[in-house]
Amino acid sequence: MKLRIKGNALRLRLTQGEIRALAERGQVESRTEFPGGTTFVYRLRTDDISKEISVSYKTNLMEFTLPAACAERWCGTDQVTVSAERDVPGGKLQLVLEKDFACLMPRPGEDESDHFPHPGAGQGPSRC
Repeated sequence: MKLRIKGNALRLRLTQGEIRALAERGQVESRTEFPGGTTFVYRLRTDDISKEISVSYKTNLMEFTLPAACAERWCGTDQVTVSAERDVPGGKLQLVLEKDFACLMPRPGEDESDHFPHPGAGQGPSRC
């Protein structure tokens, strides 16, 4: 699972295996280890109570919550993106969940074997 943070936008990209795990177990997470023993965890979980995508942050844990019905639809169809905006002091926070596509041109040292096939594959060279 990849986490991209740019200003007030948070984006998670999930591979095919992570989408399967979310559908089967209701949760996926990734960890980043820092020098000194600190671990940052980012997690996506489903919830039967939530009606909208949400995110929280507490002491080294960023947790996205996705309504179970929305997760079922997203995991079980060709739907690529689920997104929402949340009010925050001073503006909006954009939340985006995406299925992670393989690049059209392979990049050295990157294993994209579990990525979703790119819909533009076979249409000529391009960068992702």
